[in-house]
Amino acid sequence: MSNAELLTMAEFSARAGVAPSAIRFYEAQGLIEATRTGGNQRRFARTELRRVGFIRTAQQVGLTLDEVSEALASLPRGRTPTRADWQLLSSQWRPRLDARIAHLEKLRDKLDSCIGCGCLSLKRCGLANPDDQAGRTGNGPVFLQRETI
Repeated sequence: MSNAELLTMAEFSARAGVAPSAIRFYEAQGLIEATRTGGNQRRFARTELRRVGFIRTAQQVGLTLDEVSEALASLPRGRTPTRADWQLLSSQWRPRLDARIAHLEKLRDKLDSCIGCGCLSLKRCGLANPDDQAGRTGNGPVFLQRETI
């Protein structure tokens, strides 16, 4: 591939919608690859844009970078994720996303009943938390944080 077909860091960053620092981080983690010019400047193939899109979307689903790395490692080296790849990998993430949605819906539905009493402290709420029972199960807003709201 000629240098004319490669993107500079600024071009790649703008096209990917990701800060250069994130791109350097992704490269350091082995999630994307860049070639170097004689002056040691990074150049990116356009195919790496799809990998960045894949990374960002997977992170929005709630995957860690380790999980994203594992998913990308399951693909043949140097190949950009295809639609079929994405369908296979995303089907594995669907239960996690469904659980996250369910948790957020419960949080939304319970939020005003916990904080809505005006005390802003479940410790003082005699109805939902008599004798600070929640304090024995953890710190912070335990009723709102746990998965089984």
